[in-house]
Amino acid sequence: MEEQSNIQIPRAKLGSQGLEVSKLGFGCMGLTGIYNTPVSEEAGISIIKDAFSKGITFFDTADIYGPHTNEILLGKALKQLPREKIELATKCGIVGYDKTQMIVKGTPEYVRSCCEASLKRLGVDYIDLYYLHRVDKSIPIEETMAEFKKLVEEGKVKYIGLSEASPDTIRRAHAVHPITALQMEWSLWTRDIEEDVIPLCRELCIGIVPYSPLGRGFFGGKAIVESIPANSFLVSHPRFVGDNLEKNKILYTRLLDLAVKHHCTPAQLALAWVLHQGHDVVPIPGTTKIKNLDDNIGSLKVKLAKEDLEQISDTVCLEDVAGARVYGIMEPHSWKFANTPAKEDST
Repeated sequence: MEEQSNIQIPRAKLGSQGLEVSKLGFGCMGLTGIYNTPVSEEAGISIIKDAFSKGITFFDTADIYGPHTNEILLGKALKQLPREKIELATKCGIVGYDKTQMIVKGTPEYVRSCCEASLKRLGVDYIDLYYLHRVDKSIPIEETMAEFKKLVEEGKVKYIGLSEASPDTIRRAHAVHPITALQMEWSLWTRDIEEDVIPLCRELCIGIVPYSPLGRGFFGGKAIVESIPANSFLVSHPRFVGDNLEKNKILYTRLLDLAVKHHCTPAQLALAWVLHQGHDVVPIPGTTKIKNLDDNIGSLKVKLAKEDLEQISDTVCLEDVAGARVYGIMEPHSWKFANTPAKEDST
């Protein structure tokens, strides 16, 4: 677990259109809140630059993070880095949150306005990978993708991605313009995409970008060896509260015991498990701490055989996971579509 900073981070290809990124990406969301108090601008820029200096070139943000402040922070960091050596990903499609609802919008006009605004906040001429953050089910996906395609043709976007999309939506979107990457929640305790979504992505040559590969920090010890800040959205997350948390702590203990065998930390073992799911898989863990960044990079040194992967999967048995994940593909009832009447919100 030493000398993580000297690890050579390999490259990975996402999709079949030519995008190549660092095998390990960096999710910037947490730098401006959500899981904790936002870090200072100086600290945020510092960790982004440190990640780049250690070989991470794939940085992920979104217009809803902050909102807007995350893109602004990343944009300021980019001014101190060589733009041509960075793969920049951002997203549009989430308008905001209304109590317990996520408000989504995917009209062509909205997509274009979001892209223009993101380019300005980031201070760049183009976005390497532009995702539809959530699918607006009130309009055909073909209409949304047609606008994304125009942005590619105009040079404002290089590659197109989807986030939390169903197999049918992925196939229909891909028919309009090749989808380069699909961003989905994928970790030891969230594997519902493995049956249908992953095989489809491989059929269509779509790269897979797992977010929350450490279970929103759980397998890094959050809520176990590190307390959850009072302002974190995790204080009400189903998997981090009450009896659910107590049951899930057993999973962490099991993984901790197994990590000893592999001479690594539980976080490294959990992340290595995701990294070993395929050459087309590029997880994007985020952190606000350099020591956690180094720990994440150190996961690349953990080598796992097929039987190791199976043992890890069995150790964190899905049947034993307590609590649902939130804001995912399985909860469309919690979404509200900004361009439709309230009575039509449910799908």
